[in-house]
Amino acid sequence: MSVMSVRSGVTVLALFSVAALAPATRAQPLVERLMEMPLAEGGRQRALLVMPDRPRAIIVMLPGGAGDVGLSRDGEIRHGDNFTVRTRALWAARGYAVLIPDTVDRANLRGLRSSVRYGGVVERLIRLAHDEAAVPAFLLGTSQGSIAAMNGASHARPGDLAGVILTESVSLMGGSHETVFDADPAGVRVPALVVANRDDRCDVAPAGMAPRIAAAMTNSPRVDVQVVSGGITRSRRDCGSLTPHGYYGIEDKVVGLIGDWIQARLRG
Repeated sequence: MSVMSVRSGVTVLALFSVAALAPATRAQPLVERLMEMPLAEGGRQRALLVMPDRPRAIIVMLPGGAGDVGLSRDGEIRHGDNFTVRTRALWAARGYAVLIPDTVDRANLRGLRSSVRYGGVVERLIRLAHDEAAVPAFLLGTSQGSIAAMNGASHARPGDLAGVILTESVSLMGGSHETVFDADPAGVRVPALVVANRDDRCDVAPAGMAPRIAAAMTNSPRVDVQVVSGGITRSRRDCGSLTPHGYYGIEDKVVGLIGDWIQARLRG
């Protein structure tokens, strides 16, 4: 690892780790970069950027749970089970760059993702994505991370965002005391995709709520709902990452479905 550059306050650390990614991605050059972005309120936020050669779009991934990915300065990922993290090689294989933010000082994001303050964090992540790749940017959130994605999409500046993807979204009130409905869905003015797994047993993210989530985005020019099925349970909790809630065992199918939707939006 070495410091490559410091620009606009963002420190870029290069991690050439092609061998750590899936074999399918080795047909094209890949670089993982560990980045640090200054925050207006102080402190710095780390993010992992996976950049294929000639990306067609860049996706800002917003993990669920507490949001703590555990990115260390040496490139280690302490908590890599989340769908948005463990599938990064699959996205790169399809030609999509991904930007995965960590929390600041291992903070717990539960209950904070629908706030105006965190919406500003997502806005800065979108700008960082555009700085790294001159291609359309999308937000993708999963579980609790869908609250952040909805918030970011509802407050994005015109032209900054090409679309938002909400997967296994928290739609019923639970321990975090917030849902996607608290993140101003009516403010979303970009195309949206809601993905739900009918085999998801997470009590705060039932698949049956997908149509209601879609209906709440009343100002989006287009909202699609895709229902999938399947998955394997390895986590102890139904809302864990290695379960149908996290698309464990059906990653290829879900990434393919979302990738096709993004490609259709790029074609217009």
